[in-house]
Amino acid sequence: MSQPFDAAQDLKDAPHTGVRMRPKDAATLIVTRTSGDRTEVLMGRRAAGHVFMASKWVFPGGRIDPSDFRIEAAGDLPKASQALLAREIPARRARALALTAIRETFEETGLRLARPAPPASVAGPWRGFRAVGALPDLSALTYIARAITPPGRTRRFDARFFMASAEALLDVPAARPTEELDTVAWIPMDEARALDLPAITRFVLTEAAERLTSPDRPLPYVRQLHGRHRVEYLEQ
Repeated sequence: MSQPFDAAQDLKDAPHTGVRMRPKDAATLIVTRTSGDRTEVLMGRRAAGHVFMASKWVFPGGRIDPSDFRIEAAGDLPKASQALLAREIPARRARALALTAIRETFEETGLRLARPAPPASVAGPWRGFRAVGALPDLSALTYIARAITPPGRTRRFDARFFMASAEALLDVPAARPTEELDTVAWIPMDEARALDLPAITRFVLTEAAERLTSPDRPLPYVRQLHGRHRVEYLEQ
């Protein structure tokens, strides 16, 4: 499993080192499900024994892995998401980051955003995903936010946040705790804001809620520029 990740800790709370480190590419997935007028979001709580972000509630996510560039996928990212990502990175890397979000969600919750496929034997982090018969489904994803850890932090990430509906999950929409998360749950969106959340998680949670009714809203890009924290919005 890749290194534990949540952008908020790095955006705000991580200590300064004075050394300019290049941010590592990472991706996060926000999965929602709706029944009537109630919308829930998939979140997990970091175990209390973790040195990094102990007991914080987060979305599944993590650093990109070389295997994410090689794995086969079902469908392509939606054109609008492709166009936004194309302003930032080459198409091959954009595809790999979308796959990172799906892989990390499986590793941290046991849920697969996927379509059925014949089982296949692959090496590395995708082994469990493919062994039981599934291909990650890129067409179910929407790119909704980007955040870069400010310079001088001990860990830096260039994080892309994706969103998907639970209807695209191959599995029954339940989830299980893992080594990464001691609790995994579907939480009503209006209640999730009361949890112990990192700052960027709270920001993206609000963004995800807004997108349920306004899917074409501009994409927020959170970063530090000339020493000041900024949020820019990129039109689709």
